[in-house]
Amino acid sequence: MEYGKWQQVNEQIRRKIFTPGETIMSMLVEFKQGGFGPAHSHPHEQLGFVITGRIEITIAGVVHEISAGEQIYIPGNQLHSVMALEDTQLLETFTPLRQDLLDSVK
Repeated sequence: MEYGKWQQVNEQIRRKIFTPGETIMSMLVEFKQGGFGPAHSHPHEQLGFVITGRIEITIAGVVHEISAGEQIYIPGNQLHSVMALEDTQLLETFTPLRQDLLDSVK
């Protein structure tokens, strides 16, 4: 596997991790309608920009609906999950680097 190649996360979600910088990285995530990313947290700050589609994201128990052209900020160590309300492309940016994601490319 190498940067910029699609990885199938499950039947409804795939991702493409891009070559990282020194302290920042991004990936493109595609969800089929109904695709669900279960609740998790990590110490990294995260931005999620919806390119196309619409998602429902829950951050620390608060539900947000985000549509194409909108962005959301997720502070580090906040429990969050996501549900695709329709087919969606989401650009996610993290700082510092998420070594767990980068290791999945090797």
